[in-house]
Amino acid sequence: MSGGGLELALVFLLAAVIAVPVFKRFGLGAVLGYLAAGALLGPHALRVIGDAEPVLAASEIGVVMMLFVIGLELSLPRLKVMRRPIFGVGGLQVVLSGIVLAVLAHFALGDGQTLGWKAAVVVGLGLALSSTAVGLQLLAERKELTAEHGRLAFAILLFQDLAAIPLLAAIPLLGAHAAGTDGSIALAIIKAIAAITALILGGRYLLRHVFRVIARTRMPEVFTAAALLVVLGSAWLMQLAGLSAGLGAFLAGVLLAESEFRHELESQIQPFEGLLLGLFFMAVGMSIDLQLIVAELGTIICGVLVLLAVKFAVLTLLGLRAGRLQLRSTLLLGGTLALGGEFAFVVFGEAAKVGLLDPSQRDRLTAIVGLSMAVTPLLLLLISKLAPASGQTKARDFDEMHDEHPHVLIAGFGRFGQIVARLLSAHRIPFIAIDPDVEQVDFVRRFGNQIYYGDPTRPDLLRAAGAARVRVFVVAIDGVEASLEMTRLLRQHYPDAQVFARARDRRHAWQLMDMGAKVFRELFGSSVEMGREVLVALGVAREQADARVRHFRVHDAKLLEAQRQMQDDEDALLQSTKDARRELAELFEADAGEGQLGRIVDPPRE
Repeated sequence: MSGGGLELALVFLLAAVIAVPVFKRFGLGAVLGYLAAGALLGPHALRVIGDAEPVLAASEIGVVMMLFVIGLELSLPRLKVMRRPIFGVGGLQVVLSGIVLAVLAHFALGDGQTLGWKAAVVVGLGLALSSTAVGLQLLAERKELTAEHGRLAFAILLFQDLAAIPLLAAIPLLGAHAAGTDGSIALAIIKAIAAITALILGGRYLLRHVFRVIARTRMPEVFTAAALLVVLGSAWLMQLAGLSAGLGAFLAGVLLAESEFRHELESQIQPFEGLLLGLFFMAVGMSIDLQLIVAELGTIICGVLVLLAVKFAVLTLLGLRAGRLQLRSTLLLGGTLALGGEFAFVVFGEAAKVGLLDPSQRDRLTAIVGLSMAVTPLLLLLISKLAPASGQTKARDFDEMHDEHPHVLIAGFGRFGQIVARLLSAHRIPFIAIDPDVEQVDFVRRFGNQIYYGDPTRPDLLRAAGAARVRVFVVAIDGVEASLEMTRLLRQHYPDAQVFARARDRRHAWQLMDMGAKVFRELFGSSVEMGREVLVALGVAREQADARVRHFRVHDAKLLEAQRQMQDDEDALLQSTKDARRELAELFEADAGEGQLGRIVDPPRE
């Protein structure tokens, strides 16, 4: 079909409203739907589009935008926190899978002779990458993103996203050297380093200032245009240096990952990314020679089986050894990430452009990756049936407690308990933390926290942990009933110790106070602190705002104690609240003197 933009738009919309929903309905994913629609409408089938190259060239902007968004999500602090699973397990997966697949490609993809080592390495590493879109979608659909294998899979995919960047950057250099061009490799490296340095320096010192100026215009369309300019401009700069356009977009994303504009940039770019990335997958599908695949069906199927087998074996080994997963979780990890990835399409396309692969090899590899995506949902279904989650599986035993003479025992190590623990650690005060959620225990241990898995409401466990010598108990358990049970137990067995308890609301606080615990409501402190800063922002002097907060804290503490005495009388509670609100307003008006400040903070009259 000739004609241009209108036909391309119609083809894309046809895929979006027909092919993609159908494929997702059968659990095969949107990527495969785009590939199938492209293959059907391309020059090797129905020939609705006679030449796929213009479509592929235009849609590569989608890949550039995808890499920019990945950069926005990969700030350096985030990488530092997850460095062990990302760079340890993720790095081993890419290296081991890449080596094995490169060796196999060297001997199997040469069309009668061995494939060059450079091309084999590119193919091996390209196949070692898994589909982030498909993998995360499958985990989300199965509600396994927070499971042990789901978290490890996310870390591996994160490293693969990082590994794709230098791989894409190296392909033009490998191709230029392999093709024997007259440009020296040293000059190419110097140009690459200069372009990267210019982008980093310019992005670090200019981008934030530029976006601040643009944000002051309060014109969303200008901000969107600026975001697109940064993405495409950084990509263009890398292309001038002979590197991948995606590398420039990725670096720009990383430079802006910690800026105040990160979320706004992501929301502006993602709609374009999704549309153009879908068009890119369609263009890849259009470039697949279906007649070649039919003629080499046995080879394609064999390639899919080898790809899945190699990556599944490597992932299983890493899951058991490095990830310390149980067998079922390890099998699910392997089933989720054994497939090829969307980055492989980009890698093989770039390799074909610079002469590392010929078109038939690229099409063969693209078909292998696409079919591996198609069979992955079926593979996971098979694993689930062969290794079902049993409700009768033996629960993990509680950790063995050691009496290390702690001064403080923290029951519950969520966000609340962790903050208390950090303050204690800063003062080198010995403490022991116990949490009844095994997944929470395993998760926080990954960050080096000392915590035990157990039920803190069991008296024998508390004795083993050295509770007899504990001076302060911190009850930070999330559940209301469990919190009350824990406090009741402590008051019964350790009446001389102090108990500090987390309360969800006022009624929970009253019940804890009845048992003699010192209560801290979850949101009270942060709400009061925010209220003070709001007063300052409205022009109230900080000294006056501090005084207001002190008065409010004292007033609320008295009210909390007074209402505890009448907690079972709803009418009395309602009247007490009205009286307290009026009393607080009068107190603030008296403090303000002139009344102006009083009007700022007065609550509505009843």
